[in-house]
Amino acid sequence: MKALVVCSGGLDSVTLSYKVASEGTLSSLLSFDYGQRHRKELDFAAHCAKQLGVKHTIIDLSQVGKQLTSALTDDIDVPDGHYAEESMKTTVVPNRNAIMMTIAFGLASSQNADTVAMAVHGGDHFIYPDCRPDFIESFAAMQKMALDGMSEIELYTPYLHLDKTEIARDSAKYSVPVVDTWSCYKGQEKHCGRCGTCVERREAFHLAGIEDPTEYADADYWQSVT
Repeated sequence: MKALVVCSGGLDSVTLSYKVASEGTLSSLLSFDYGQRHRKELDFAAHCAKQLGVKHTIIDLSQVGKQLTSALTDDIDVPDGHYAEESMKTTVVPNRNAIMMTIAFGLASSQNADTVAMAVHGGDHFIYPDCRPDFIESFAAMQKMALDGMSEIELYTPYLHLDKTEIARDSAKYSVPVVDTWSCYKGQEKHCGRCGTCVERREAFHLAGIEDPTEYADADYWQSVT
C-alpha cells in the first residue's frame, strides 16, 4: 500500500496516518482549508506530516466553504452536546467529503499512489451522510470509472464500521502523540470539552480504558451528555 491520507489534524486522521505508516507506505498527507473556524487543526496536520517525514499539501477551498452553510464555516454557534443529538446537524458541511475525496483521488493519481485513506468511522454515520458505508462504497466505485485506464486506486477506510473507541485504542497501539492532534470545532485555545467532537473524543478514551492527555476547558461535561 502506497497511500495518500486525507488528514485534518484531528485524532482520527492522525491515528490513521500512523497506522498507514506502520502497515505500508505513507506517501503524503492532504489537508483542506475550507474556511473552518477551527482552522488551527491544519497546524496539527502539518506537524503530523513532519513527524512522519512525508509531504503535506493544503488545498485552499475557502471560497467554496463560504458558499456552504454550516456552523463550522458561518456565524452560527457550534452546539454543545453529543453527536447523537439532532442539534449536531448544524455542523454538517454539505458534500464536504465528496469534494475532498474527489480532489484526493486526483492527487493520488498524479503522485502514483495506489490508495486514498480516510478516517471516516461508525460514530459519524448518524450525522454525516458522506461518512456512511453506502456513500463510501458508491464513491469508490465511481472513482474506478473516473480513473479507468489511468490509475488503479483503492479507498482505504479501516474505521468505517468501527466507532471512535477503536481509534482511541489504535492511537495507543501506534504510539500516536495524542496531544499533537486537534478535534474541537470551536478552535479556541484549548479543546472546549463541550462540542460534539470533544465529547466523542473524551468518551472514546474512557471506553477504551486509555488515559486522555488532552487539556479541556470543561473536562467533565461529557459525562452529563453520554
